[in-house]
Amino acid sequence: MPASVPPPFTLEIEDHGSTAVIRCHGKLLAGSTELLHAPVSQLLPTHQRLILDLADLTHMDSMGLGSLVRLYVSSRKHGCELELRHIGKKVRDLLIMTNLLPAFTIVGEHDIRM
Repeated sequence: MPASVPPPFTLEIEDHGSTAVIRCHGKLLAGSTELLHAPVSQLLPTHQRLILDLADLTHMDSMGLGSLVRLYVSSRKHGCELELRHIGKKVRDLLIMTNLLPAFTIVGEHDIRM
């Protein structure tokens, strides 16, 4: 019986005027980071706030982390606020381990800033 292939990385974008919520699904790994970076970069010039909802992100490697950092830097250049919502324990641990947690605005349930 063949091993099941892990689901690829996908995202859904909910546009709410000056704010967009980007729901990430699957694994953000080397080889799939452009699937996040390209569509989110297109939102930067037209939005003031982007929320990356990571509730359904099952895994992220160093390239995925690099993609988040790239988006953070790009958002700052555009005067756009990038926030992370529903980060799981693994992602939180990765951000803590790399001393990047303080760089990101983390929001919890109902957009309450943590």
